[in-house]
Amino acid sequence: MRVATDRNEWMKRRLGDAAVIAVLALGYLLWGCDKPGYDGRAEKRTSVAEQPTSRPVVVTPASYEQPAPTPEPVVRTTPITFDEAEQAFRELRYEDAVLLFTAYVGRKPDNPWGHYMLGLSAWKAGDYLTAESAFEEALSDDPRHVKSLLGLGRVLIETDRSDEAIQEIEFALEIDPASGQAWRLMGRALHELGRVDEAIATYLDAIALDEHDVWSMNNLGYVYIQHGRFVDALGPLARAVELAPDVAVFQNNLGIALERAGYVGSAAEAFRAALVADETYEKAAANLRRVEQRGTDLDITADLTAIAQRFTNEVGSWRGLAVGHAELDTLPPDSLPDPKRQPDRQ
Repeated sequence: MRVATDRNEWMKRRLGDAAVIAVLALGYLLWGCDKPGYDGRAEKRTSVAEQPTSRPVVVTPASYEQPAPTPEPVVRTTPITFDEAEQAFRELRYEDAVLLFTAYVGRKPDNPWGHYMLGLSAWKAGDYLTAESAFEEALSDDPRHVKSLLGLGRVLIETDRSDEAIQEIEFALEIDPASGQAWRLMGRALHELGRVDEAIATYLDAIALDEHDVWSMNNLGYVYIQHGRFVDALGPLARAVELAPDVAVFQNNLGIALERAGYVGSAAEAFRAALVADETYEKAAANLRRVEQRGTDLDITADLTAIAQRFTNEVGSWRGLAVGHAELDTLPPDSLPDPKRQPDRQ
């Protein structure tokens, strides 16, 4: 009898649990069916208008590269030094040198050498306005600063103010009458003004003062060429090439003088040497193409060694007549030719 009673109790409990489950299931179905427009088969095709309006969370795939953070600017804490700026100049980085020397003179405004080097760098970079201003600043600090007087004179010549340049150069010569560079610039200013005979005499003075002044030799040869004196041009240009064979301008000018004097074969050799020194030198390339078309004339050559020696002997005879008798350096550092940017004269 007890066993039957226990079994009845167990059955009641099971039926009670089943009833609860049935009621919950019925409620779930009724809730779902009561939703307006409900269609269980179309649940995944709900229109865009029925999508949630909250902004979805965008997760960038791990494979996408994230932008690198912007680096902080490097702030220099040490001042620009003269040596640092000069190094840029010597490496032919003239625009960099202008920026560095500008910073230097801002810190050392009373140093004329800083302004001078700024002017020289700007002149090399082709910035004549900055160069002139810098040389003027140097001279305001030291009116007898010869290199700044000559630098200013050079800028004035190259901006078609040779008459003003002569005044600066004359003052430099009063201070240093043995400056070959000053005599060379004076010769150039005189030639620009059409005073040819005075220019020639002045270049001869410069060469007598410094028998290794290759730029005065080149400039003298250039004057002779400009005025049709091609044989006279051979001596100074042959000597300039003998002293500095790797300067393309000297070789090209010598080639022109040789060609016009009738030595076509030697002219071709000079033009080839100019292109060896600077393969981008278009003037020399055009000149070489022209003379190579002359055929048999290429057999006509000149003894350049003998021509250069005769010129050297003439220079020796002038030396006692030159203004001043001091020996100068062959080429001061600031007048060394830039192989990438050479003028026909200096």
